[in-house]
Amino acid sequence: MSLKSISPMLYTLRVKESVDFYINNLGFTCIGFDEDWGWATVSRDDIEIMLAIPNQHETFTVPKFTGSFYIRTSNVDAIWNELKEKAVIYYPIEDFQYGMREFAVFDNNAYVLQFGMPIE
Repeated sequence: MSLKSISPMLYTLRVKESVDFYINNLGFTCIGFDEDWGWATVSRDDIEIMLAIPNQHETFTVPKFTGSFYIRTSNVDAIWNELKEKAVIYYPIEDFQYGMREFAVFDNNAYVLQFGMPIE
């Protein structure tokens, strides 16, 4: 038995707006959308993110994930150059002592997306 992948489901009250943001600002493609369910999946390369209106039994007012989503890439500088004008920057591209070159942006719901690669 092995685990194969993880697809985070990000809660939002604005699924369509979020899909549009991921497509137009972050270069993702919408691979599934159901307005009646309040659910969508966006992808880019090997990354999949689900966007959904929270279930009725859940109390939800604003996004409340307390961490970030760390996306490893083969060319962080190219991603930085692509995204730096299209999203709100959490922190700019930088080399860190722990051996990673990375940056972070906010999505339209204020979730933090980090992009990084090992420093060679």
